[in-house]
Amino acid sequence: MDSNESYRKKKLTRRSFLKTLLLTAAGLAALPGAAYGYARYAEPKWLEVMEYTLSFARLPQQMDGIKVVQFSDLHLGFNFDTKDLSELVGLIQRIQPDIVCFTGDLVDYAVGPDGDAYARILSELRPPLGKYAVLGNHDYYKEAPKVEALLKNAAFELLTNKMVRIQHQGSGIVMAGVDDQWKGKPDIGKALARVQPEDFVILLSHCPDFADIAVQHPVDFQLSGHSHGGQVRLPFYGHVTTPRFGRKYVLGHYALGDGKLQLYVNRGIGVSTYPVRFLCRPELTVFTLRKG
Repeated sequence: MDSNESYRKKKLTRRSFLKTLLLTAAGLAALPGAAYGYARYAEPKWLEVMEYTLSFARLPQQMDGIKVVQFSDLHLGFNFDTKDLSELVGLIQRIQPDIVCFTGDLVDYAVGPDGDAYARILSELRPPLGKYAVLGNHDYYKEAPKVEALLKNAAFELLTNKMVRIQHQGSGIVMAGVDDQWKGKPDIGKALARVQPEDFVILLSHCPDFADIAVQHPVDFQLSGHSHGGQVRLPFYGHVTTPRFGRKYVLGHYALGDGKLQLYVNRGIGVSTYPVRFLCRPELTVFTLRKG
């Protein structure tokens, strides 16, 4: 790459960043005072539990009815602390899922002094079929090894371009994960290297737009976060802006490849960049998987 091309790329990157800031600021400025107060102080803590029953033809009969909880984008250290985390874990325990999945951005920037407390609280989650995690782009910003260690200390299976088999009642499914699409090095070939043609595969990918790659591989269900659903959504307009690799699939349920791959994009628990949410509540998702 010549110096002129490098300069142009840097200039475009800076321009894109400034455009994102301006769009978000404009969206916030459009809110009346009372709405801004709601967006700043009420909605970010108003957790919504979303429940879905999804059917999959390839799901083993023995796995019919299993319950999977997904949470994502805590951004610990920025408007989300140990008290909030403890309340979240208590809620997940009351739901009694079979499997727990975390889809990245554990911290906003760094683990900080509360890392041991985070690990202790997360270790209280003990679903019978395991708990699994991948890293997000924010986990890479300062100290990814510390984030990895924290998740492992909390007894999460960290799925960085790897897979595990979950056994249940004489059958099983594959839980796989890829590294973050933005800051990591995702390798879906490596992650699925031991998958057999008959395997039902759940893939964890922090970035939802990775689904356009996943649909070309033997993946049945992808769980993602990253986009925060836009975090600020305006009536009759939708999301003001979303991050790179979270622009095509922004929130909720999608079917790709004529139904071959089902994708779910979680709106996240925490906030990033701006400590606000508007018409986009934080989300905990509960899936019941059915054979059908």
